[in-house]
Amino acid sequence: MVISYERCATQFFFFTLYASTECFLLAVMAYDRYVAVCNPLLYATAMTPQTRLWLVSGAYGGALVNSVIRTGCTFSLSFCKSNRVDFFFCDLPPLLKLACSETKAREQVIYLLAFFVISTSVSVILISYSFIIRAILKIRTAGGKAKTFSTCASHMTAVALFFGTLIFMYLKATWSQMRP
Repeated sequence: MVISYERCATQFFFFTLYASTECFLLAVMAYDRYVAVCNPLLYATAMTPQTRLWLVSGAYGGALVNSVIRTGCTFSLSFCKSNRVDFFFCDLPPLLKLACSETKAREQVIYLLAFFVISTSVSVILISYSFIIRAILKIRTAGGKAKTFSTCASHMTAVALFFGTLIFMYLKATWSQMRP
């Protein structure tokens, strides 16, 4: 499949935007579940429509900033090698292989941003679920535990599928590059 430089940059931007937004929204959803399970009587007060709007706007805003910087850093490189991207879409590792200019400084910025997005999202998710699990363990009845846990099951499934796919895709790519 042939794709132009501009379309590759556009694809890269939107992939980064949607992936970053998903990370942040999964963290926001974990926080929402935390408030619902650990402070159910205060939920309506804590999660007002304005609070929800700010949380979702923050997720989209953070993802937009991340996408603009990552795309700018990636596509300001000089590409002089083969124009064939050895991947099924325009992604960072194969694009860096095509660059003929120095990539270290830009790579550091790009990976620092990725680390920030993933680490903040995963931290919020893990902290929220540690409080949720602690609250579930304090419930005395098995039915109450099951009902409370079931409110989080779909979110935990989405988190596992999203981050599991990311780990599989990028660790597999890294591992295959390390093999002789």
